[in-house]
Amino acid sequence: MKEFIVKNARVIDPSQDIDEIRSVMVAGGRFVESVSDKAEVIDASGKILAPGLVDMHVHLREPGQTAKESIATGTAAAAAGGFTSVMAMPNTTPPVDSPATYRLVSEIIAETANVKVYQSAAITEGRKGEKLAPLGSLKKLGVRAITDDGSCIQNVDIMRNAMIYAKMFGLFVMDHCQENTLTKSGQMHEGEWSARLGLGGWPSAAEDIIVSRDIILAHYTQSHIHLQHISSALSVDIIRAAKKRGISVSAEATPHHLAFTDEALKDYDSNYKMCPPLRTRADADALAEGVIDGTIEVIATDHAPHTSTEKDMPFDQTPFGITGFETAFSVCHEILVRSGKITMPKLIRLMSTRPAELLNINAGTLKPGTPADFVLIDEDAEYVYSHPVSRSENSPWLNKKLKARVVETYLDGKRIFKAE
Repeated sequence: MKEFIVKNARVIDPSQDIDEIRSVMVAGGRFVESVSDKAEVIDASGKILAPGLVDMHVHLREPGQTAKESIATGTAAAAAGGFTSVMAMPNTTPPVDSPATYRLVSEIIAETANVKVYQSAAITEGRKGEKLAPLGSLKKLGVRAITDDGSCIQNVDIMRNAMIYAKMFGLFVMDHCQENTLTKSGQMHEGEWSARLGLGGWPSAAEDIIVSRDIILAHYTQSHIHLQHISSALSVDIIRAAKKRGISVSAEATPHHLAFTDEALKDYDSNYKMCPPLRTRADADALAEGVIDGTIEVIATDHAPHTSTEKDMPFDQTPFGITGFETAFSVCHEILVRSGKITMPKLIRLMSTRPAELLNINAGTLKPGTPADFVLIDEDAEYVYSHPVSRSENSPWLNKKLKARVVETYLDGKRIFKAE
């Protein structure tokens, strides 16, 4: 691989507490401390150079749901958003709950992925919440994380055992927090807007109950729990209190739960229908405060592509979820950095360094010797998100003007995306 040097960029690397104008050197696909006189020079004046973004909660839909997305198209969209490492959820068809399915998906990843894909596995067989999947065998094959994402385990004893075995095998447990009896008819957050629109309500209590349960189990099993796409103000408070008690818990928020409230559904636009649902302004503000004070350690997209046909059905029949790769950085920059809530290094930590640390993967850093995965960002660039790289277009930001753009993405020292 060629060697090159990127000069004059504002280099931000939270893993080394770097934020300054300096050069970054690459040779053999890795960051290095020096290059030869023959190295290519790239002038990145006016740009930010940061570690490639890391998304620990994505849906690539393959196998079985490739009308929505494939590993090839999903990872191309990831690269366009600046993501160089992603953790794929196991809710495929069939679900990734066995060594055979994991091997199949791993082969597809090796052949078609445009970025580094870490495939998670289901906690239970068929994601039914009834019997644990063969966690030890899956760990031996390379699985790092387990979750029944989208199908929260309701049986407390099964969840407790899953956490015990995960600790034994060194697996990272992630949970989608949803108490099912409270959400049977839920189409959106239960509150003023659900009453106005005549739509079934989904109370925040459904999340709060499982967040509390999982934290209690983490305490009693002395293990770690990662709570996915938190949306409720009370859940943020519960997580904050648990951290103060020394309980090993981490949590993520999504760009859309930070950006929107349930009022966005007033025109029955299904591109604002997601799981968990958009909640109130107080909830969104509490999430932002959780990001600011460190209660929320990660921003993840929950990239969830669906076909136009699915999203054009009657509202109560449309699936939950939106795409997120290509707009995540711009949206979070607008809400959190441009507004003055957090600094740019803090945003890079939330979207790169911290998720890499939690998953224990070699990413989220510019340290010499590590893979040369990085992005160039233009904070002032304006663009209209009108031609998705993703196979699906179910985004509330479609055809909207955005600012602060990932303009180039590099994987192992090779440029894999350049904005037009």
